[in-house]
Amino acid sequence: MNYEEKLYRLLREDERLLVLTAENRAPIRGLPAKIPERFIDVGICEQTMIGVAAGLALRGRIPIVHALASFLTMRAFEFIRTDVGIPALPVKLVGGFSGFLSEANGPTHQALEDIALMRGIPNVNVWCPADRQELVQGLQTVLRDPAPYYIRYIDSPPAVGHRTPFAPGRAEVLCQGTDVAILCYGLLTAQCYEASRLLGREGLSVRLVTMRTLKPVDEDAIVGAAEQAGLIVSVEDHFKAGGLYSIIAEVLLRRGVKARVLPIALDGRWFKPALLNDVLGYEGFTAEALCARIKAELAQGHFD
Repeated sequence: MNYEEKLYRLLREDERLLVLTAENRAPIRGLPAKIPERFIDVGICEQTMIGVAAGLALRGRIPIVHALASFLTMRAFEFIRTDVGIPALPVKLVGGFSGFLSEANGPTHQALEDIALMRGIPNVNVWCPADRQELVQGLQTVLRDPAPYYIRYIDSPPAVGHRTPFAPGRAEVLCQGTDVAILCYGLLTAQCYEASRLLGREGLSVRLVTMRTLKPVDEDAIVGAAEQAGLIVSVEDHFKAGGLYSIIAEVLLRRGVKARVLPIALDGRWFKPALLNDVLGYEGFTAEALCARIKAELAQGHFD
């Protein structure tokens, strides 16, 4: 089952659900014909869409809005903050083509600060599913949650077998290990899983954790990784500032835990536009490149 099929099933079960888009129909092309009276396309007007969604939410509806992540989180930021965040309305914000999924698009269309922006708004939660399976599995829970959510949309094949039921604020531990703990989310979960396998073949014990929601975040998963592994590695298709690396630093400082952390992210620059696999290779986010970065860090010695 894909996102559109799951969403249509939930729409049939709950009349409060409405679908809005700012001319971003890629993941929901079949819905207008099936639910014309509950599908609204405002055109390329992200700010207007948020205002409409907030008004509908005040009338007891649960709007699910769709737009390119870069324009949804930046062009409509003040509207999300004021109309959705402050009153804590149950609007669900679905951002498409986030991070490296923007692939061939240039800097104007690359959402690499979206998580930092959305988690900075009080009351707004952030969910970054690893793949299509996790998106479908967690969708009902998120839509029924009374909190506003920003969702990084993804339609990639399953990265791994997900055995842990989805719950906001609960990470999933995919592998246990004590030498290295890789913490990740979203698209790069697949590359991190393969990197953990490569490191394992070289005799390293690797813990792999996909965070799922970055707000609320699973603080115990972060602290547990720090306490059980000699090195934490954060991997994300986001700027280093404000994303998972920042979250890890905030959590460890607040909890008084000392750890050695290697951030692998985009450090204040946009990525070179290309097809996705070429982006991963050029920017150093393939499993092989991640493995090499981690081994190089380990070779520098232990953290005192």
